[in-house]
Amino acid sequence: MGWGILVLAGVVEVAWSQSIKPTENFTRFWPTVLCFVLGVAAVYLLSRAMDSLPVGTAYAVFTGIGAVGAIVFGIVVHKDPVSFGRFAALALIVGGVVLARVTA
Repeated sequence: MGWGILVLAGVVEVAWSQSIKPTENFTRFWPTVLCFVLGVAAVYLLSRAMDSLPVGTAYAVFTGIGAVGAIVFGIVVHKDPVSFGRFAALALIVGGVVLARVTA
C-alpha cells in the first residue's frame, strides 16, 4: 500500500511542479490556490507513504518520480529541448529509483 501511495504522491508532485508557472509569480489567485493545494496534497501523500516505508527511500523515490515526470512533461508538452545529456540524466534517476525500490 505504501508504494502505491508513494507513486500517487510522485504523480501529484509532477502536477504541482507544472502548476507553478501559471501562477505568474503567485500573482494569479486561482492558479496560486491550485498550486498550494497540489503541494500540500503531494507532501501529505508522501507522509502517508512514510508510515510504511523508510523515510530516505520514500523521499528519494518521490523526488525521482517528480524529476523524471517534470522533465518528460516539459519535453512532451512544452517542447523543452531534448539532448543526450537529458536522457542520460533521466536514465540515472530512473536507475536510482529502481535500485531504491528493489533494496527497500
